Amino acid sequence: MIDLARIARKASRECVAGAAVASVLVIGLLTPTHPQQSYPNRSVQIIVPYAAGGIADAGMRILADRLSAELKQPFVVENRPGAGGIVAAKAGASAAPDGYTLLTTGNNNAISASLFRTLPYNILTDFASTSTTSFFDLLIVTRAESALKSVADVVKAAKANPGRLNIATINPGSTQNLAAELFRSAAGINATIVPFRTSPDMATAVLRGDVDVAFEFYAAMHGAIDDGKVRPLASTGPQRTAYLPDIPTVAQSGIPDYEVTSWNGISVPAATPKEIVEILTRAINQVLPARDVQEKASKLGMEMRGSTPEAMTQRMRSDIAKWAAVIEKASIPKRD
Repeated sequence: MIDLARIARKASRECVAGAAVASVLVIGLLTPTHPQQSYPNRSVQIIVPYAAGGIADAGMRILADRLSAELKQPFVVENRPGAGGIVAAKAGASAAPDGYTLLTTGNNNAISASLFRTLPYNILTDFASTSTTSFFDLLIVTRAESALKSVADVVKAAKANPGRLNIATINPGSTQNLAAELFRSAAGINATIVPFRTSPDMATAVLRGDVDVAFEFYAAMHGAIDDGKVRPLASTGPQRTAYLPDIPTVAQSGIPDYEVTSWNGISVPAATPKEIVEILTRAINQVLPARDVQEKASKLGMEMRGSTPEAMTQRMRSDIAKWAAVIEKASIPKRD
């Protein structure tokens, strides 16, 4: 039997260990070593594997604006949604390794590594990491009139009537869907996961009372939360969010082994010169702490935070193992 809790704990320890050395290494990277650098000397493209307007797209546009100012050349976002991020990743892998085509990678790539039978790239060997850029916790929410007031209430209701409690997510294999699968396993409950095609469809089902709870990002639910139509029960990250500080985490709500945080970073083709990787890493880590960046991110339910290349790669490895176990236990069919 797959011990998802053990795998989740191991992944968290590895990420913490990577973060411990990250601060030291980033300081070294921030030391100017290329005062006469020739890169970049023209426009740089950032491929985003999502449609315009989403939270990941918004985060990359915030970063692109600041990198343009920092490195004195335009950083331009190009949206290439489709096929679970494969279209974008394939384009990124085949791009010239010169630093002028960057790829937004992250949690979706860790999931795709186990969700698809084959991929036209290897996320660990065909790319080099530069830095993480943004992190997104999910929320467990219910309609305002629901009798469910906490995660403990959700678990109690599910155990009282096995299979009756409905948990809404979007498409099978999405971060929201796998977060619900991990919750069901970690809480030891028999609940029915109901996938919807889009976030608006799911939100409508929550408001109508067609489902009991839902797993979704703050950006998709903040309007209903602000209007008092939806009640957040918990956030899924390692600590309470800055935008909803009064809402406990799932771990604080009685499921200590549970943690899910989606994230993004910037990758480049594996053969990209080390000097270019260092310039990008240094610039990303310099611009993300800016007050306006943090304020814009917080309003979207996002934390923008950099790392070393090594820490980003380790996070990808840990998440690949974590989600592979969840996908296997949930018997989610492989995609072609």
